[in-house]
Amino acid sequence: MPIEKILVLEDDPFVRRIFEQQLRRLRYDVSVTETIAGAEELLAKDNFDLVFTDMRLPDGEGTDLLRKLQGRAQKPLVVVVTGYGSVESAVTCMREGAFDYIIKPFSVDQIEVTLSKAQEHTQLVKVNRFLSQEETTETGYELLGRSQAMEDLRALIRKVARTQATVLIQGESGTGKELVARAIYRESPRANAPFIKVNCAAIPENLIESEFFGHEKGAFTGALAKREGRFELAHSGTILLDEVSEVSPQVQAKLLRVLQERELERVGGNRTIKVDVRVIATTNRNLEQSVERKEFRQDLFFRLNVVPILVPPLRERLEDVPFLATQFMKRFARKHGVRVTGLSAASVAALQTHRWPGNVRELQNVIERAVILSADGEEIQVDSLGLTTSPAPAAEAMPSGTNPPAAPTQATGDVVSLAELEKQHILFTLERSNDNRTHAARKLGISIRTLRNKLNEYGLGSKDEGEEPAGE
Repeated sequence: MPIEKILVLEDDPFVRRIFEQQLRRLRYDVSVTETIAGAEELLAKDNFDLVFTDMRLPDGEGTDLLRKLQGRAQKPLVVVVTGYGSVESAVTCMREGAFDYIIKPFSVDQIEVTLSKAQEHTQLVKVNRFLSQEETTETGYELLGRSQAMEDLRALIRKVARTQATVLIQGESGTGKELVARAIYRESPRANAPFIKVNCAAIPENLIESEFFGHEKGAFTGALAKREGRFELAHSGTILLDEVSEVSPQVQAKLLRVLQERELERVGGNRTIKVDVRVIATTNRNLEQSVERKEFRQDLFFRLNVVPILVPPLRERLEDVPFLATQFMKRFARKHGVRVTGLSAASVAALQTHRWPGNVRELQNVIERAVILSADGEEIQVDSLGLTTSPAPAAEAMPSGTNPPAAPTQATGDVVSLAELEKQHILFTLERSNDNRTHAARKLGISIRTLRNKLNEYGLGSKDEGEEPAGE
């Protein structure tokens, strides 16, 4: 609810009472006063979202207060109400920063129309402010691929998008789950409403509840002002819960309530806020196994899994690799100003035989590196790709009495360097852990931070770990 607290500055007792009764009936938090001095006192104690002010007041003009409010860090919308309206007066008020201008006598409908306009304006401002603070990412790319698996996926997206159903998108890291979510949003009836993303894996556990539901002023140390959560910002639109499996059990319970009742309470608040949002969630885990291990609530899983979508890994649609590689090559050639003429036959063969544990994100990074390393005006060669053979699957533990395996080798027959062996082992362990970094780090005996740094070295990390690769 973008507009909650309203201040009415009116010296006529009858008009003031009408304002107060109507606004309280509409469930707004209302404060009233008859002087500018009284308004300044109230504004010093609290932040208001909207101010209705009379033009002529006992201790000054409404425009005097209007000018003072423009200097506040959090300035409310101001609606000027007057019985002495004129074109010149209206123009002056608008120039001073007024949101609207109402002439007495006014009707109840006029006030409700003004409130509706103020609600829409405030939400747009807050959504734009939130989006401007987000890291800029390339999100304009569509799902690429000509395989039957991708055709089936696009057909499912078109079918699901026109509904209001909650969608759970599952797939390995790097397959393009976020792009699937954005495709559903673009083709849905809510395409002109906000699309708000929450990266559940990147937000600290002690802050995620505030990010989801918002907080009131003073709710905790550092909460210096009221803040709307992501669900409120997404009102009337779509919210993407990226890597929802990383949400703590405590927040899972509150998330379940939002999905069931479509209402929430901010941290430190007691006001019930209704929200109208479509929920799309993504995960790289098998949530059914997480439910069995008591790591994820079963009732929340059922709420999210209304329409399940499984994004296939790249190794199951290798026929898409040459097409994807060509598209990425053209994109990065433009980005880096390198004129490459294409991919050599040997490069295409190498790309199609690679196992792609990092999926499309890995392919994207490989092609970008190859473009940068290639000579201007020539084809991309195999050595520019930097690919090595992936380690063969092995048992979790070697039976006693068996000989140790031979030293790993590259496709050329040369012994793999220690650094390359470490890379292969880390990627293999990550794949065997279903791309769950926490589990992989535990098996490797290293911290999650060390694993993250290693993946960044290999070009498989990102600033936003929940971010899906553009161009899939």
